[in-house]
Amino acid sequence: MKDFLKTIFTDAGEHRNYLKILFTKTSKHAIIPTYAKDGDCCCDLYAIEDVLIKSNQRVLVDTGIAIELPSGFEAQIRPRSGNAWKHGITVLNTPGTIDEGFRNSLKVILINHSNKDFLVLRGDRIAQMKFSPVYTGVFVEVDSLSSTERGIDGCGSTGR
Repeated sequence: MKDFLKTIFTDAGEHRNYLKILFTKTSKHAIIPTYAKDGDCCCDLYAIEDVLIKSNQRVLVDTGIAIELPSGFEAQIRPRSGNAWKHGITVLNTPGTIDEGFRNSLKVILINHSNKDFLVLRGDRIAQMKFSPVYTGVFVEVDSLSSTERGIDGCGSTGR
C-alpha cells in the first residue's frame, strides 16, 4: 500500500481510509485543519485574520496553511453549512480546487449574500476541505455518441 494512504479496519469490520497530508504554517496564527466529528468527510479551515465582509462583498481570507498533496489527489474547498444558512456566507467558487502542485497558503474566497455585514475573526472556521482522487480524462473523438432518453435536452428539460 502507498505510504500516503492507510486503511484501518475496526473490530466491527468497518474501515476508514487516511491520507497523509504534509503541511507548513505560513503564519504563526495558523490553526491546523480539524475534523469536527469522527467520520466527517471534510476538515475545517480557520481564518488567520479578522476580516469584515460587507453585504454583497467578496473577500480573500488566508488560512495560514500550505499543503502538499500526494500525486493523484486534489483538495476541494467548500462552504460551511452553518455560515451559509445563518449568515449568508459561502465560498464563491464552490468547490474551490487545490491542485497537487500548489504550494502556497490556502486562501478562501468568501462572499456575503446577506444584507448585513459579517465579521470573520481570527480563529473562526471559514470553510471545509475535502480530499478526492483525480482522474485525468483521455479524450477520444468519435463520429457519434450513444443515444439516451434525455438526449440533447439541456437546462430545465426535466421540469421542476
